[in-house]
Amino acid sequence: MKSPGALVLNPPLGRLLVVGDIHGCRSEFEELLERFSPQPIDRIVLLGDLINRGPDSSGVVRIARKLGAASIIGNHEWRILKARAYAAPSMLKSFDRPTVASLNAADWTYLSQMALTLYIPRWNLLCVHGGFLPNHPWPTQGPETVTHIQVVDDQGRAARRSDAPDAPSWAHFWKGPPFVLYGHTPRPQILYSPLAWGIDTGCVYGGHLTAVIYPSREIIQVPARRAYLTPTPNFHKQSDKAL
Repeated sequence: MKSPGALVLNPPLGRLLVVGDIHGCRSEFEELLERFSPQPIDRIVLLGDLINRGPDSSGVVRIARKLGAASIIGNHEWRILKARAYAAPSMLKSFDRPTVASLNAADWTYLSQMALTLYIPRWNLLCVHGGFLPNHPWPTQGPETVTHIQVVDDQGRAARRSDAPDAPSWAHFWKGPPFVLYGHTPRPQILYSPLAWGIDTGCVYGGHLTAVIYPSREIIQVPARRAYLTPTPNFHKQSDKAL
């Protein structure tokens, strides 16, 4: 399967809206867009994991398609795309299957065109789903790292928070440039590190759907209608607070 590519853009003539993990929370996504009120000169970027766990994955994808939003690939999209490419349904998790069944041909095309990263050099802004392993050039890091990394373990390896619950976020070690906006690791609040902001605030767990407007860095947050899924034990852990 071909690895997703990197996208390099000029800043929009208007505003840039960068949206954290939506996870099928269509109603919250629609409310956030209503509050942003996108204009023709604005641009929308989605940080991946548009799908799964929430109530309407295909609805979110179709809104993204209609908007012409630039989407970064998340670990959930990466997994179902691999399963489809390799004709390997055993790769799917239980919550993937309803999503896969709901997607039409145009939806699959949109997912297959998701970028691994999106970089706007003039703003020194880099968007990614999960993050990067510090001390390694970010353009060389592949999808298995950048869609999955949450923390850096005591051996300096990329790890999931569930596998190393007391390890610090990769963002604590990120020296930049560029400045990074990322999702993937749900927390009750935004994680502000000096050169990276983590904006997955757990909408699907009953938290908020969060977005950042550039170049002003204004924050928009929409509360979840309800908790669609029981939060993981690590959701409320504060061990990865900014150092």
